Amino acid sequence: MPPSYFEDPAPGRGSLAPRAAFASDARAVSLNGTWRFHLSPSLAAAPEGMHAEDFDDRAWDTLPVPAHWQLHGHGKPAYTNVHYPFPVQPPEVPSDNPTGDHRLTFDLPADWPDEPAVLRFDGIDSCGRVWLNGSELGVTKGSRLPSEFAAGHLLRPRGNVLAVRVHQWSAGSYLEDQDMWWLSGIFRDVTLLSRPSGGVADYQLHAGYDHVTGEGALSVTAADGVLLSVPALGVEDLPAGETVRLPVEPWSAESPRLYAGVVHTAAERVPVRIGFRTVVIADGQLKVNGAPVLFRGVNRHEHHPESGRALPRESALADIELMKRHNVNAVRTSHYPPDPYFLELCDVHGLWVIDESDLETHGFGDLGWAGNPSDDPQWTDAYLDRMRRTVERDKNHPSIVLWSLGNEAQTGRNLAAAARWTRERDPSRPVHYEGDFECEYVDVYSRMYADHEEVDRIGRQEDPNARRRAMPFLLCEFGHAMGNGPGGLLEYRELFERYPRCQGGFVWEWIDHGLTRLDAEGRAYFAYGGDFGEQIHDGNFVIDGVLHPDRTPSPGLVEFAKVFEPVRITATAGGIRVANHYDFLSLEHLSFSWAYEEDGVAVASGDLAVPSVHPGQSAEVPLPPLPDVTGEGWLTVRATLPEATAWAPAGHVVAWGQLPVVPAPLPPTAATGAALRFEGAELHLGAGTFDAATGLLTTLGGHRVHGPRLDLWRAPTDNDRGSAPSEESQWRAAGLHRLQHRVAAVKRREAELVVRTRVAPPGLGFGLLADYHWTADAGRLRLRVEVEPDGEWPCTLPRLGLRMAVPGSFGAVAWFGAGPGEAYADSRQAARVGRFARSVEELQTPYVYPQENGNRTDTRWLRLTSADGAGIRIDGEPLFDFSARRWTSEELDAARHTVDLEPGELLHLNLDLAQHGLGTASCGPGVLPQYRLHAQKAGFTLTFTTVDGPA
Repeated sequence: MPPSYFEDPAPGRGSLAPRAAFASDARAVSLNGTWRFHLSPSLAAAPEGMHAEDFDDRAWDTLPVPAHWQLHGHGKPAYTNVHYPFPVQPPEVPSDNPTGDHRLTFDLPADWPDEPAVLRFDGIDSCGRVWLNGSELGVTKGSRLPSEFAAGHLLRPRGNVLAVRVHQWSAGSYLEDQDMWWLSGIFRDVTLLSRPSGGVADYQLHAGYDHVTGEGALSVTAADGVLLSVPALGVEDLPAGETVRLPVEPWSAESPRLYAGVVHTAAERVPVRIGFRTVVIADGQLKVNGAPVLFRGVNRHEHHPESGRALPRESALADIELMKRHNVNAVRTSHYPPDPYFLELCDVHGLWVIDESDLETHGFGDLGWAGNPSDDPQWTDAYLDRMRRTVERDKNHPSIVLWSLGNEAQTGRNLAAAARWTRERDPSRPVHYEGDFECEYVDVYSRMYADHEEVDRIGRQEDPNARRRAMPFLLCEFGHAMGNGPGGLLEYRELFERYPRCQGGFVWEWIDHGLTRLDAEGRAYFAYGGDFGEQIHDGNFVIDGVLHPDRTPSPGLVEFAKVFEPVRITATAGGIRVANHYDFLSLEHLSFSWAYEEDGVAVASGDLAVPSVHPGQSAEVPLPPLPDVTGEGWLTVRATLPEATAWAPAGHVVAWGQLPVVPAPLPPTAATGAALRFEGAELHLGAGTFDAATGLLTTLGGHRVHGPRLDLWRAPTDNDRGSAPSEESQWRAAGLHRLQHRVAAVKRREAELVVRTRVAPPGLGFGLLADYHWTADAGRLRLRVEVEPDGEWPCTLPRLGLRMAVPGSFGAVAWFGAGPGEAYADSRQAARVGRFARSVEELQTPYVYPQENGNRTDTRWLRLTSADGAGIRIDGEPLFDFSARRWTSEELDAARHTVDLEPGELLHLNLDLAQHGLGTASCGPGVLPQYRLHAQKAGFTLTFTTVDGPA
């Protein structure tokens, strides 16, 4: 074979026809484990004859399989989102093409049958050439798709030598530009499978459901002699090609009923799980079992911070459990078919799946799509091969309700051909592809990052394209979860629920792709693009998930869970409305309870009787008997699981709602009792000491403090940095990161200190006039801040509030307000009113790329105390936001990784009237108008007191 085989745009060679992924009672041997490994900088430098049985590999390194060699000290990872990291001249790739040679010697089990056998590779990136006992089996491309090679004729009892040469770059790399780390190697399972004569070569289950009659139609397509048995349904030895109809329970993502069965011949038995469901498009909607579904979905790359796409099974299970616990009901397998085990879990636990082919050519967009393989006939076989292998491998999963042709490969004849083949091969599932903008060959209309206004227009049927108007609409990507965010999820949900054709979407994306790395001091952090010396990279754009790399849920996932909860609990004039937003389930599987709190302290609780509520309906239930309270009263109602499920323990909260019952009492009378005293360079007012020249507070009850003074800056979020011109660029152009404070006057009155200031950036003519009005009485120091714009403001404000520094020993934080997690103007649905306590460290959200985080909103009062209980308390009149951290906003702004943040001696406290919203401008729409913060006349009041011991 000529050395250019890896540059051939055609699919690989020598592999068997694709078939369903399945396990059976036929013998199988995992070849995972420790292999011999040698990396060469190019094919020309690779050792000759490495495939020979007698080749001496004793001096080679070892490498685990599955694995990526870059994550084991051989070469380095590289991240790009769009750009190809090599010159674009398809199908050619660089001569400097890292080549990894893998060798394994293995013995057969003593009882290995004398039958045909195949070697199965579930994933090789990007091109592998395979030899067994010196004989070539073939070449595989399509990195995230399986290839099987006939091997039985070459096997021997002992000393089998399997050799695989893997090239980092191949023609296939042009089809795999999928916004992820470029990582190479044999990264999924390698298995030797006995294939008994007369066994089950392949099969396809058909399990439709008639929602009118309640009957399932069951059959199996397979070779003659293959039978299907399903004991629970009384089906015994149903021949292939025959159909039986019988009453069944349907499968759905909400109730994933599976029937255990077996596809069998005299020579082989294949256990199967059968889910009865029918997917159709009718009345402009995608319907399953007769009902439209709303996709509350996420896009999922496979990722682990140590092993990359060589994902451990326990991580796949963790993903499923986290999705279910956070009200995710759908997954788009971006942008390739996942490990088959993940789809098994989707069947068992219940998730709708868009299964996507291993295809993306995004880098050609930088070239105006010139040379894009999607419309080039020499790539047709590759496109069809990738789609064929996807469909054949995954065809028996009831969780899959849509096939996707790939992602961001523009359009062309090859995608149209793949759509035709898919529809003919499997008419039971519609075809998806976002890049077919005119919807010429797809069955659903799909967009990514459409803003709320566009979705509203689509919902109102204002699209000029009649074909699109007749289709279900999906946002295959929305809510870009990069860093702090996304904002605006609530408004998307409201659109999905307003317009029947708008059937939800898939947040981008599930997990941050950070890779674990150690700094010079041995401290672990998560690396992103550019951290490995890449010349071309896209920085932290790979850090855009609702999970942190270690699979800790981000505040964005907590917000998603609240926004898309399947039960809506709200107040009515006379009681509580409980609305069912499931697609299929009634509410009988949930328990409801209530808790009543006064000023954040529980005073009563009990169970709540809720009648059976069917999907799409609601019921009003009366308020439970509540005790009289004199403080602020809040009723919280929770819907929980009464019994453990496979994905959550008993008591797991599926949904909650909080109802205001008694408003907060009026704030205490304004503090005006204490006199202002002047002593040298200091002013004394109540518990406060002030610098006489600047009017700044310097001590509070004997505690050294600095400030507060007006603050407008926040460490920009990824979303602040997105779009053009970005909010961050406008803020920096306006000098908001380097404001200067001019004290215009310090006015001393008998019982009041008034400090008049102007806060403005250097070199520019606009600013804010800020007046601080201080008064005091016994134990309380009251501050009224009045702000007024001065001049023409050119941009929004990051925040409007006060900044002050307090002793670092005040590390225990308690508050009455919204919590427990961070919240912002357009991402605050998950915050409830209550009393919460955290350490300062626990208030931080460790975003991989440090940025503004940790804001708590709607705070009534805040206590900051040391270990002995001494500290300060701050009350709002009525509310304020706060954040507390051991570094300044400027230090947070300068940091690029979490290890860059060094705790200082002081605690830096922000007390805000408001902050600018988050939006999703890192890739998508910016902040909605109602959440944008503008310079305008404003005022807010805070009261400071000292705390001498535990509350």
